[in-house]
Amino acid sequence: MSNKSVLIVGVGGQGTLLTSRILGDVALSSGLDVKVSEVHGMSQRGGSVVTYVKMGEKIYSPIIEKNEADIILCFEKLEALRWIDYAKKDATIIINNQRIDPMPVIIGKAKYPENIIEKIKANYKKVVDVPALDMAKKSGNIKTVNVVMIGVMAQCTEIDKDVWIKAIEKTVKPQFVEVNIKAFNLGYDFARDCFI
Repeated sequence: MSNKSVLIVGVGGQGTLLTSRILGDVALSSGLDVKVSEVHGMSQRGGSVVTYVKMGEKIYSPIIEKNEADIILCFEKLEALRWIDYAKKDATIIINNQRIDPMPVIIGKAKYPENIIEKIKANYKKVVDVPALDMAKKSGNIKTVNVVMIGVMAQCTEIDKDVWIKAIEKTVKPQFVEVNIKAFNLGYDFARDCFI
């Protein structure tokens, strides 16, 4: 597999850190070198959070510069817009179509932008619009949005599905394994036709 740079963006409380740990485990289990950055941003609930994951034959730094990300995994629409400059022109951009108002919008100091996903689709060819919150509810736990998104992303990699599931089993607390695997499968099945 060629080197892949994955940018994970969301807001505090959405599980970006767990996601990067699962991705790291998947890479190691696949015999790849991997570097994961620390979480950047306000990790308390509501703050913008970004994590860098690079995987491949030999990785020297986890840092992803602008126009360098092969995949951007966006857990919230506005965060997708905020970090879109980091995507390569042919990047795969996977966006949870959920809206979480940031503090400036909540207190009336700013407006939430309209038609975010449409604007991104106008400039990038590989954009997957995911109703991840609905799928997480279907799995039985709304906190599995991140694992739904991992399922979608897994479809656009050459890494076997079982490797992803084993990484989830290793990383998630035992009592949440079943619901997370259900969430992963919902995302994986949803994306079956997205990357053809």
